[in-house]
Amino acid sequence: MQKKKCLIFTIISFLFIAISCSLNASITVYDLKCENLTNPNAIDNTSPHLSWKIKYTKGAMQQQYYEIQVASDSMSLLGNKADLWNSGKQKSAASVMVPYKGKGLASRSLCYWRVRVWNSKNEVSGWSEINRFGVGIIDKEDAQGSYIGLSPAAGNIQSPILRKSFNVTGINTSFLHVNALGYCEVYINGRKVSDDVLSPAVSQLNKRSLIVTYDVTPYLKEGKNDLVLWLAKGWYRKNTFDAVYDGPLVKAQLDIKESNGWNTLVATDSSWKGRHGGYIETGIWQALRFAGEKLDGRVLPKDLNPTTLDQMSWYPVAEIGVPEHKATPVMTEPDKIQETLMPQNITQLGDSTWLVDMGKVLNGWFKIRLPQLNEGQEVLMEYTDFMKEGKFDDQGQSDIYVGVGNGTDVFCNKFHSHAFRYIRISNLAAKPNKEDIKAYLIHTDYHQASTFECSDPELNAIHNMIQYTMKCLAYSGYMVDCPHLERAGYGGDGNSSTESLQTMYNVAPLFTNWMQAWDDSMREGGSLPHVAPNPGAGGGGPYWCGFIIMAPWQTYLNYNDPRLIEKHYPAMKEWLGYVEKYTVDGLLKRWPDTPYRDWFLGDWLAPIGVDSGNERSINLVNNCFVSDCFSKMEKIAGILGKPDEAKEFASRRDKLNQLLQKTYYNKDEKMYSTGSQLDMSYPMLVGVTPPTLYDEVKERLLSLTAERHNNHIAVGLVGVPILTKWAIENKAADFMYTMLKKHDYPGYLHMIDNGATTTWEYWSGERSRVHNCYNGIGMWFYQAVGGIRTDEDKPGYQHVIIEPQIPEGVSWAKTTKESPYGTISVDWKLTDGKLTINAVLPVGSTGSVILPRNATGCKLNGKAVKAKNNSVAINNGSYSLEILLGN
Repeated sequence: MQKKKCLIFTIISFLFIAISCSLNASITVYDLKCENLTNPNAIDNTSPHLSWKIKYTKGAMQQQYYEIQVASDSMSLLGNKADLWNSGKQKSAASVMVPYKGKGLASRSLCYWRVRVWNSKNEVSGWSEINRFGVGIIDKEDAQGSYIGLSPAAGNIQSPILRKSFNVTGINTSFLHVNALGYCEVYINGRKVSDDVLSPAVSQLNKRSLIVTYDVTPYLKEGKNDLVLWLAKGWYRKNTFDAVYDGPLVKAQLDIKESNGWNTLVATDSSWKGRHGGYIETGIWQALRFAGEKLDGRVLPKDLNPTTLDQMSWYPVAEIGVPEHKATPVMTEPDKIQETLMPQNITQLGDSTWLVDMGKVLNGWFKIRLPQLNEGQEVLMEYTDFMKEGKFDDQGQSDIYVGVGNGTDVFCNKFHSHAFRYIRISNLAAKPNKEDIKAYLIHTDYHQASTFECSDPELNAIHNMIQYTMKCLAYSGYMVDCPHLERAGYGGDGNSSTESLQTMYNVAPLFTNWMQAWDDSMREGGSLPHVAPNPGAGGGGPYWCGFIIMAPWQTYLNYNDPRLIEKHYPAMKEWLGYVEKYTVDGLLKRWPDTPYRDWFLGDWLAPIGVDSGNERSINLVNNCFVSDCFSKMEKIAGILGKPDEAKEFASRRDKLNQLLQKTYYNKDEKMYSTGSQLDMSYPMLVGVTPPTLYDEVKERLLSLTAERHNNHIAVGLVGVPILTKWAIENKAADFMYTMLKKHDYPGYLHMIDNGATTTWEYWSGERSRVHNCYNGIGMWFYQAVGGIRTDEDKPGYQHVIIEPQIPEGVSWAKTTKESPYGTISVDWKLTDGKLTINAVLPVGSTGSVILPRNATGCKLNGKAVKAKNNSVAINNGSYSLEILLGN
């Protein structure tokens, strides 16, 4: 009888919600997130932030109030009972990163929440869908189990399958917390739990490991269950992060939620069993030596069903003492397979050698169903991202498959990835079939947040190449320079492309993870490496280390997410203290190399003929970057409520700028240092150049570009985003457009004309053909041609600056940007002296349309309007502006 009452109540509750929503269908609340994640099973704190988006079908609206309900179970919410937090009707327009203010949460808390909103007309939305978030294991006393690995008695311990059987009586919500040192895949009763791959994300493994939490409720059954953890070393090695064991390790616990709290049903200990999984790593995970995997099909289990596993031999596991370190819940999405590619061509190179062309470069896995093999036959697969003069360019990437010989041989990567377009397959007599080959593009499970298209197909091609390249570089919870040769999270490459990446994709969680690794990588006295996580030395300079400042700031601007500037502000100041240590007479000079950091660069990989290694250029660029950091720190300190520190940073910047002007400006030549595009643009960008000299320096930059470089781009990794930013701020659209339209060296069209599907490491195409050197140009398509820019005073596109910069030769552009508040769209067209801009802003955003200097009149939605301060204000909703242009 009790069950019947609950059922009736549930039906009534759903009926009530359905009626409520239909009555308020003009307002919809959607896309709920906690800590910028959708329904996270385990966050790393007890003070989360909640966000949502709003759609309104009647035009413009402003959220005037919100109400948030949080409960310990979803049925309570359906009954309008919020035992953890009922905010009540709060007067606020906030809908992004709203702090939780309910009852205190604890490790392993599980919370359900929903939200509704009101507008100024007192119209109220229906309740949103119910979402969920959990607090992970953040208290040591809640962590159960020991770190275990396969015992050497089993033979090869590199990629073990660890197994445990257990009984379940009563299926309730069940979470499996997995703290792997290395990679881990999870299987229950023969089924893979989730479609994650290459999990967990990266971390500074000698200081922090990550806990991945899975909701395994759907995989359990009454009675006997079988849990399998399949491991591999990944970055956990003695030569990278001082691993204490030659094989991968894991600590895990299976918790079931009961009326009195969580009960740990299974934990890792010596009672588990293990065996070799068939995969052997062939590289040492250092630059140029990643190699790949050797898969022995004779060892590989045909499946992971308990009945199959019961027929195999099993060996003891070893409990391993791991040095004390932080183990915290992962705060970024996992890696997943995002795209499946089929081969374009298969060409015979020899009697038993074949070349497979996948059509474009990708980072991920290769899978092939092999023709009939003999038992023990070894097939070699080698990978490269390009063919050099028609020949296979050996990049040290390879896999080996050892055949079973029964006609069922299939190879696929599991715990390694490659960057490749071409695969050379050796020792295979029969030609493989196209339908038996696949390649899988893998990246962190972020989503695309922008689109761009304009009237110039060559601009579209450049944009699309850069946008696709980002997918190949941003994975495993960080962004690499290249996925195959170094696989390193270089701060310089990050600074070069962060603004482009964050414009094109929703990657706030990825940066949360990556910045944690940067903070963890700091040494005593504020010294930072050039790479984080930091498994070894990497080259760079201050622009690389200063990622600790720039990335949190850019994340705040793009996503209205203040967590990173708050959390890492102490580390930012500590690093600037290190900079001060090597400042001589007011200017930063070369600091010493260390075992974890090499070189002291200014720009890097500029085109041939640009003297970026000149000491005066290096010192100018690095000190301009320090000035840039002081400016960001002034703003960050102000946001954090530290006005005295903000003034101090402003003062240090002004003094440095005056010294740079005095030291590096040649009055006679109207030129800074070497006169390179970077040497000229960076002083103007950071305020070194006095207003009285600005125009002459600007003209000198333009003339030097024409005279020295025939209007080609002439900067490298550091210079690309700085020159791009300068061009945007100076509305130099024709200057940038002319450079982008060059088909010869150096240039993006030169890459495309030479077969590029991703951007290169060198303008000339040496070494890597999928790299993060030159992707900073990506922001120009959106901020200049597309005309969508953020406002530092109202970050996260809460206020949008709309100002298309139209190069001569471009007649229309269509641009969208998915912001924290919803989709922004700017669609403009230039016809016969009239500029038409159709703009759409989401609820929560306002905008300012900046009129061109030669505007003679403006109509907004068909009615004449007068501009205020050369701009027209718009709210959320749809708008059409018709702007008449003079000669």
